[in-house]
Amino acid sequence: MIQFDVLTLFPLIFNGFLSESILKNAIDTGKLSVQLHNMREWTTTKHGTIDDRPFGGGPGMVLKANCVVPCVESVREQGETSGRLIMFSPQGHKFDQKFAEQLATEKRLILLCGRYEGFDERIVEILEPDELSIGDFILNGGEVAAMAVIESVMRLLPGTLGDLDSNKFDSFSSGNRLLDCAQYTRPREYRGLTPPEILLNGNHAEIAKWRKENSLQRTKSRRPDLLDKN
Repeated sequence: MIQFDVLTLFPLIFNGFLSESILKNAIDTGKLSVQLHNMREWTTTKHGTIDDRPFGGGPGMVLKANCVVPCVESVREQGETSGRLIMFSPQGHKFDQKFAEQLATEKRLILLCGRYEGFDERIVEILEPDELSIGDFILNGGEVAAMAVIESVMRLLPGTLGDLDSNKFDSFSSGNRLLDCAQYTRPREYRGLTPPEILLNGNHAEIAKWRKENSLQRTKSRRPDLLDKN
């Protein structure tokens, strides 16, 4: 089992995410756990203030080191292991499937979700987290990024998916670092369009060959950059 600890200012955002579909089943069957921690509980003011104006001026607010650092240190002490600390940040390592596979080998992951203009740099200097980015775009906070990490890692845990090989042959995955092949299902004909006949002939060797060739063709036309990585 892997334990996720999510440090956030808005824990209620996760309610729906954690209570539906495959993720809920994985939690209910003990394949992973997700603990939410409201960082406001570690503030030093009666109003729960956790941010302040940046030194030097400028727009927005910055998350305070004297709130975030004690929060992380306290949460680390609550588990059997201190865990691996992940801070979501635009300057972080780009998250991809290979990194998800690496995280899936951990026993405990602590996910630190930023807000506003980000973290006081001293938080990084003191805690030395792994900084992680899910893409070159800006969100309101790290909560959506945390959900992406939880779900992608969850899919790699044994027994979470109905088919044992599902997560090996998805796009970018260990059994296929390219895009997945095209998929079809019933009805056989829809608005004059039909699937390739080879998928209907029952010859598994020919089907496997077609899928491999189609995967390569789709990758060449839609994501040629993936070919350079393999």
